[in-house]
Amino acid sequence: MRIIVVSAGLSSPSSTRLLADRLVAATLDHVDAETEVIELRDLAKEIAQHFVTGFPPARLAAALDAVAAADGLIAVTPVFAASYSGLFKSFFDVIDKDALTGKPVLLGATGGTARHSLVTEHALRPLFTYLRALVLPTAVYAASEDWGEHGLAQRIARAGAELARSIAPGTRPLTLDVDTAAAIAPRSLTGAITSALPAQGLEVVPFEQRMAALRAE
Repeated sequence: MRIIVVSAGLSSPSSTRLLADRLVAATLDHVDAETEVIELRDLAKEIAQHFVTGFPPARLAAALDAVAAADGLIAVTPVFAASYSGLFKSFFDVIDKDALTGKPVLLGATGGTARHSLVTEHALRPLFTYLRALVLPTAVYAASEDWGEHGLAQRIARAGAELARSIAPGTRPLTLDVDTAAAIAPRSLTGAITSALPAQGLEVVPFEQRMAALRAE
């Protein structure tokens, strides 16, 4: 089993590569697999040559073949101008149109502010859906202030477990404790948990009771 990681970070060290490495570690907690990291900054010249000539240089061809042959893909990009980076998009522009068909893909992105947190949904997910990849439900965005926070670690753990189950269906599902459920459950504008499992010990308030409380205010 082989997982390929595509990282579009430009600096070294890079928060994009750091997120990619943590997603790999979270996946390997649940499944045994070989991993390979493709740093797109090292292939920038070859990608540009491919656009001009129509033929990939040897290093780029090897990277494209590795992605096509992978059992699963982790793709992480920094956010530039509220979307994926141009280098990230260029790599997936030159990949074969059928290379990702049905392939499990875990999406990640990094940025300086939480305002870009939906980039995984409005930019990355549509791109990989167009490429007919099997995009996993949990995508992970990490803003600068997220590093070291419990919530980011829990999102990474959940995403890694999803990728492991996708490439190895017999993998044991991730068991969530109450704190983990609180960290990753969808939240309302007030921060209240809006989706959680009653079996995990969290009180579920009936909708009618919530409405009555609002009318009483």
